[in-house]
Amino acid sequence: MTSQIIALIVFVGIFALATIRKVHLGVIMFAGAAGVGIWLADMEMKQVVAGFPISILVLLVGVTYFFAIAQANGTVDKIIESAISKVGDNAFVLPIVFFALTAGISAMGSPLAGLVMTPIGMPLAKKYGIDRMLMGLAIGCGLSAGGFAPTSLFGIVTYGTAHSVGIPLNPLLLFAVALGANIVLLAGAYVMFGGFKLLKTLAPGEFGPAIAPGFATKDPLPAHPFEREGISKRSAQIARGGLNTLQRTETPTAVRPRMNPTQLITVLCMAGLVASVIALALFGLDPDIGVLCFAFATVMTLVDPKTGKTAVGKIDWSTVLMVGGIITFVGVLQKMGAVELLGDAASQIGSPLIAALVICLIGGLVSAFASTTGMLAALVPLAIPLVASGDIAGWALIAALGVCSSIVDVSPFSTVGATLVATVDEEERPRINQLLTRWGMSMVVIGPLGLVGALVLPTMF
Repeated sequence: MTSQIIALIVFVGIFALATIRKVHLGVIMFAGAAGVGIWLADMEMKQVVAGFPISILVLLVGVTYFFAIAQANGTVDKIIESAISKVGDNAFVLPIVFFALTAGISAMGSPLAGLVMTPIGMPLAKKYGIDRMLMGLAIGCGLSAGGFAPTSLFGIVTYGTAHSVGIPLNPLLLFAVALGANIVLLAGAYVMFGGFKLLKTLAPGEFGPAIAPGFATKDPLPAHPFEREGISKRSAQIARGGLNTLQRTETPTAVRPRMNPTQLITVLCMAGLVASVIALALFGLDPDIGVLCFAFATVMTLVDPKTGKTAVGKIDWSTVLMVGGIITFVGVLQKMGAVELLGDAASQIGSPLIAALVICLIGGLVSAFASTTGMLAALVPLAIPLVASGDIAGWALIAALGVCSSIVDVSPFSTVGATLVATVDEEERPRINQLLTRWGMSMVVIGPLGLVGALVLPTMF
């Protein structure tokens, strides 16, 4: 038992060390897994390396490569511009539209890619008298919802890790849970921050002209590091300048340039990917989304070899290494029996429901300050003992844990919350910072209570 406790202390210590020193978690975690496995678990190096999650690697590489091609050939930029140009200036609808746009962009591999909508949405909120807190939460909720799509990072890590430890979890079900939870939160934001009062500002049937033609923000916003989150330079330019970058020199009735053949084929491949995942799921099959992404990416690469070559450099190897390192270490902990030790400790709580609530609380609290992806990769395997008892449905606990770890990301202590604060006027920042702190910290409690109550509790009867 002493070696198991030491291994768990090392595991937690690596998280703390990586956060304090701001170094790559995966590098230290993999080295720690090797050291603990060899010196404490009497494992051979090949046994330690065997714990590296190849299936998740295929998922992450396939998805990020597929959407990197779509970004490199300008298809994602065209979709963003086209969507924004068709949005009316109905103040009540605008936050909902930005929720949907952010969710769609976040579903394209990297959840943080949805941040490209932040410096566009905040100036629009000010222009139309929308509380910036409402718009910020609409974008934050959209990012969380889209991040759990079967083609995005949170979803891939959650259901991929669950499958790797033998917990069945349908990726479409996970996405539906995340989408439903965030829609409920958006509705709550509408109530709390004056969203429904916006209905009084419009006459019946009034939707106003399109935003993009002729619209310009007063001042371009400062640059944000979107390129490192997988956003192309064109999308980053849109983000920096708000809708200035969409302003046309032609008349409002001018025809926007259409997609070129390569972009049209890319759109067809994106639609084909979504249709394939849904069709396979409907037939009761377990779609390998990574392999499907490679298949459609092959078509796109053959059509445009140049962008296919460029996209290779945009594969999210950093996340692959981080998730791989964490799961490799968790594999060592399982081999040592440390995970079962945690299970015994959880059983001392007396109620599987309370134990589920505690693990979701931990996931939300830590994720508010640290990497959501890292939390998902670490906590999903550690939930095995609770599922093994048979008192709790595995899919319900993992789905609840995943969403609880994500909805706190609007906290200003995280990348999402910090970006929301940075994109409002300076005089508004103290208020937004305070409200986002309250919202994020309240989600640490409200999320587990709501999701465990809605998902886990019904499966116990």
